[in-house]
Amino acid sequence: MTDSELERWRLVLGEPGNAALGGRPLAAGTAARDAALEWLYGRDEELGRRGVRRAGSRYGGDGPATLTTVDWLDDITRLFPRETIDRLQRDAVERYEIHDIVTDPAVLERVEPSQNLLKAVLLTKHLMNPQVLRLARRIIEAVIRQLMDQLATEVRVAFTGARARRPSRFRQARNFDVRRTINANLGHYRPEEQRLFIETPYFFSRTRQHINQWQVILLVDQSGSMAGSVIHSAVTAACLWGLPGVRTHLVAFDTDVVDLTSDVDDPVELLMKVQLGGGTNIGRAVDYAAQLIEQPRRAIVALITDFYEGGSEERLVRAVSGLVEQGTKVLGLAALDEQANPVYDRGAAQRLADVGASVGAMTPGELATFVAEQVGR
Repeated sequence: MTDSELERWRLVLGEPGNAALGGRPLAAGTAARDAALEWLYGRDEELGRRGVRRAGSRYGGDGPATLTTVDWLDDITRLFPRETIDRLQRDAVERYEIHDIVTDPAVLERVEPSQNLLKAVLLTKHLMNPQVLRLARRIIEAVIRQLMDQLATEVRVAFTGARARRPSRFRQARNFDVRRTINANLGHYRPEEQRLFIETPYFFSRTRQHINQWQVILLVDQSGSMAGSVIHSAVTAACLWGLPGVRTHLVAFDTDVVDLTSDVDDPVELLMKVQLGGGTNIGRAVDYAAQLIEQPRRAIVALITDFYEGGSEERLVRAVSGLVEQGTKVLGLAALDEQANPVYDRGAAQRLADVGASVGAMTPGELATFVAEQVGR
């Protein structure tokens, strides 16, 4: 094993890996990276309980001079690649709750905007003074701009028109009919080369359908665990806002219900008003949505929650059942984010599915496509 590989293992193992170096000290650059990693991960209490090493040894008095969070951010920016920096910042905020990353002006001026930092801002903005809050807004604006750019393209494609099964002479990569093209050109397969030669490509046609007015009501659980879904709900609502045939509502809830529809066209301002945390009363939010519906059979209610009901679960089931019976489409989304990897109360979710709700998880693009398919019918 090379010296470089040994030093990498040393960084992974921390101080217990010193034996791997045979008493040889770390190179200057590796030692600096080790100090930065120890500043963060050395505070893990599990290390002390397992007797691996004394938690906090690097900043407890027997190591290098104590780093401030600003110093540490400067160090990791200089010492690590971008993807590692993102992971370190995420662990600092989410795993070790080092909140001065999003409450200290000097830190906010240096930190790179990311979705994880945006979540941290939303969770801690109530701790910020006006000066810090103005700096934090930079993070919100930068991340929202990026998410809007990504989702706007998906929404535009979804609402341009559904792909028809009839062929089209207009050749565009996104409408390429793979299956028909392969079937029609199988006669040109050359076994000796293991290649299929395409002489005649086929494409779908894309049609614009007549659109009637629909209501789309996004009910978003603003408990702390749903921060990612709150962010993507705000962006999704903003992208749907103003589309022909769609009237969008965005309602946040915990034990209370807050209608944020007036700020849907400005997701940054909307997120500044969100208050993450607190209890959850999903049934009350569904009852509120029912009052907004004008034409039940032309309404979609997307309930975005982890389904951990703090109020009456019976009330929630009755409310959802009532919406389904009147012809409203109800989506129960345990997550609305890029990973669509939910953690939720499966028992409560199953009870809603049993009365007719469609329960699952979606990315924002998938939700936009679902809405487009319903609106275009």
